[in-house]
Amino acid sequence: MAPLSPFDVARVVKAAVEAAGGNPADFSGHSLRSGFITSAARAGVAERHIQNQSGHRGLPVLRGYIRRGSLFVDNAAAKVGL
Repeated sequence: MAPLSPFDVARVVKAAVEAAGGNPADFSGHSLRSGFITSAARAGVAERHIQNQSGHRGLPVLRGYIRRGSLFVDNAAAKVGL
């Protein structure tokens, strides 16, 4: 069996989003990777383990996903009611 191409993954993601009532134009195959990295970081998984799974060669790009995913987690403004 041949592996899924990036196009195939995107098609599956978009179909699932549409079936759930979302806008498929807002999602892609990359959404799975981004969501995995964000969820793993929020769950406290060590960066090196996330990196091993995601295939990122360097931490700066990986940390970019984690930073974007944690903007509203442990946010100082939210803690004071803003």
